[in-house]
Amino acid sequence: MVTKTAEQAFTVAKIPVSSWSFAIRVWLATMLALFVGFWLQLDTPSSAALTVAIIAEPTRGEALDKAGFRLLATVVGVTAAIAISGVFSQARDLLLAAFAAWLGICVFAAKLFDGYRAYAAGLSGYTVTIIATELIDSPQRVFQAGMDRGAAIAVGILSLAVVNAFVFAPDRYPKLLAQLVAIHRRVQAHAGAALREPDKSSAFLALLRDIVTLRPEIASVALESSSGSAMSAAARSAAVALVAELQAARTSDGHDPDTEASAWTNRELQQRDDEVRQNLQALRSATWPPRLWRAPLYRSYRIAAESGVRAALWFAIASTVLVWSGWPAASVSLTIVAVLIGLGAITPNPRGFTTIALLATPIAALLAGITEFIILDGADDFALLAIAMAPVTIGAALFAVSQNPLWAGLGRINMIFIPAILAPSNPQSYNPQAFLFTCVLIVTAAALLFAAQTLIPPVSDDKCKMRLLAEARSELQERSFQDGEALEEAAFRDASRIQQFLAAGGTQDGRALAEMLSCFDQLAMLRRCDAKLMQFTDGPLAPLADDARAAMVKRDTATLRAIAHRFREMAPQKESIETGVAACLALTSDIVDRGMGVDASQETT
Repeated sequence: MVTKTAEQAFTVAKIPVSSWSFAIRVWLATMLALFVGFWLQLDTPSSAALTVAIIAEPTRGEALDKAGFRLLATVVGVTAAIAISGVFSQARDLLLAAFAAWLGICVFAAKLFDGYRAYAAGLSGYTVTIIATELIDSPQRVFQAGMDRGAAIAVGILSLAVVNAFVFAPDRYPKLLAQLVAIHRRVQAHAGAALREPDKSSAFLALLRDIVTLRPEIASVALESSSGSAMSAAARSAAVALVAELQAARTSDGHDPDTEASAWTNRELQQRDDEVRQNLQALRSATWPPRLWRAPLYRSYRIAAESGVRAALWFAIASTVLVWSGWPAASVSLTIVAVLIGLGAITPNPRGFTTIALLATPIAALLAGITEFIILDGADDFALLAIAMAPVTIGAALFAVSQNPLWAGLGRINMIFIPAILAPSNPQSYNPQAFLFTCVLIVTAAALLFAAQTLIPPVSDDKCKMRLLAEARSELQERSFQDGEALEEAAFRDASRIQQFLAAGGTQDGRALAEMLSCFDQLAMLRRCDAKLMQFTDGPLAPLADDARAAMVKRDTATLRAIAHRFREMAPQKESIETGVAACLALTSDIVDRGMGVDASQETT
């Protein structure tokens, strides 16, 4: 059940007050960035306004986190631009090929991360084209252009930080704590239902997705206060513990409550629940959690590599067409192509993002034209510029925080492209011909990229699903289940793989989803058994533990049950290490048998 926060409960024109607050902060920060840019006489003060539009986020911590990664990515991009321009300055074709290769490498990196790290990787790619492509005929100016861009970005970041501080931008921490507490309640309810009613996969998947999607936001809490690092660590450990509790609840599905295995799973479930409570308490009190857990992200290098190659080819196709066209200032289009590729790389559907950009760029051009030639109409006063930009800036920001993905995409793109097309300067150059030419180049860039992605489509959802499933199968066939990673962290990484599978439309393929969940169950139990068997590396039970590991590798469930029986016979008391291992092995054999049944049904179909 979704509950509204206090800010969401109050609305103005049916829009939450929190959205209005965000939109007004964006407008104030944009105006402050332009004012400082004019005062400092920056070459491109509009770049400071663009920085505000790009890094603006609803909460203070998220904006600071994104700003930090933007600075880092700009340094990387400027360095790469200087290096590439220096090496290939005498050969334009090789220079464009190097740009395409660099952009492909950055898209590859973006696909290996999430959140603002992925954004930084994409930004590192298109920063090169922003700086170097427009100076392709004068590479000696690349260094100065990089410094100017860095100065404009610094002004934009500081402007947003000042506005967020004085207008009291909300922190992410209170909402994050409320979300984790609500998810914990849902996990507890799911665990109780799982003990009574087996096969609650839909509820399990919904909970798993809600937990894993919090991962990128948890890091931003660290920047919100002096105790932010402890709160971020506690939130991260709580998310990992929630996945572990959810997995323990799933393990208990379909078992007789009176069996030894069921008693063992109940103890595991209680232990996991206690760990979640301890981490949530640490989060409330802003202290370090009892155990520091990472929340690793699953990375498919094959999917990332294919995405990077496609991105490089899209840029190469666009650059070839623009070079053949012979248009003056065609570098503007090429820069926009790179920007759209970099931003699209951090979305689940790059071609869908390009489609939204194809719709948004004419809208941005129209709104920028109305602002410049109808509202301003030759005025040079800064106060009039601020008033004229208020409707389009605030309106785009309101759309950007919409719950509708289409409106949010249109809003975010217009937040960026309206100031980019308007390009406020001091004094403003009211040149209809230059304005029209810029609009044509930007719309052409979106159309070119759309055509390139039609010719060479992005990695399809079906291919992503099959690749993720194949990698899960391959991991299940490995001969070692321990790689130094904590069991809880490994479970979270596998959960992030399931979330990526679902994001690629995995719910529409019931058989593949069943196999993915089976791999998740088997890997979790095999790792747990392997960890428990490590307690018997020495002593009289060491040979029996080695036999159990060999049976686990071969998926010999009959042998696993026999070994479990022998451990049970040798247990000195009812609740001992040996009985725990026996229950774990017995439960693992059941889950492996169940997984083999899923595999058999897959082969039959």
